[in-house]
Amino acid sequence: MKRVLILGSGGAGKSTFARKLSNATGIPLIHLDLFFWKSGWVETPKKEWKQVVINLSQRPSWVMDGNYSGTIDIRIQYADTVIFLDYGRVICTLGVLKRVIQNWGKTRDDMPAGCPERFSFEFLKWVWNYKSKSRSKIVQALQKADSSKTIHIVKNRAELKKLKY
Repeated sequence: MKRVLILGSGGAGKSTFARKLSNATGIPLIHLDLFFWKSGWVETPKKEWKQVVINLSQRPSWVMDGNYSGTIDIRIQYADTVIFLDYGRVICTLGVLKRVIQNWGKTRDDMPAGCPERFSFEFLKWVWNYKSKSRSKIVQALQKADSSKTIHIVKNRAELKKLKY
């Protein structure tokens, strides 16, 4: 296990788990949000973003968390292990709300400077509709992954705690 990709809906706990896994294994941590967002919540342009993801993915080892479905195939290509936090909408929505309450106005360590925690109905709607609108992209990408990949589809936090790493 040298390159571990953590996927899932917003609010599933990808960044928290990635941090724990990195600390437990000593594998360097890459929060994609740190590279995607610029101060003031400005997005990286798509063409530039793809190259950033390629460069990050080519590093010799990493635990990487983030969605960004437009680059999922690149990241899966380089990963040797994929952990998909395939949680239900209520758990993820509550996760987002908890995160907003705990971090309101502060910049989390998985975000760049100038991107303080905020509330967004648009993001909350995306999380609520994740299973019906976004999940299939991940499932399809995982189905296309070559057989050398170790893939864990985790349905709840109890299953996640049982993972051996």
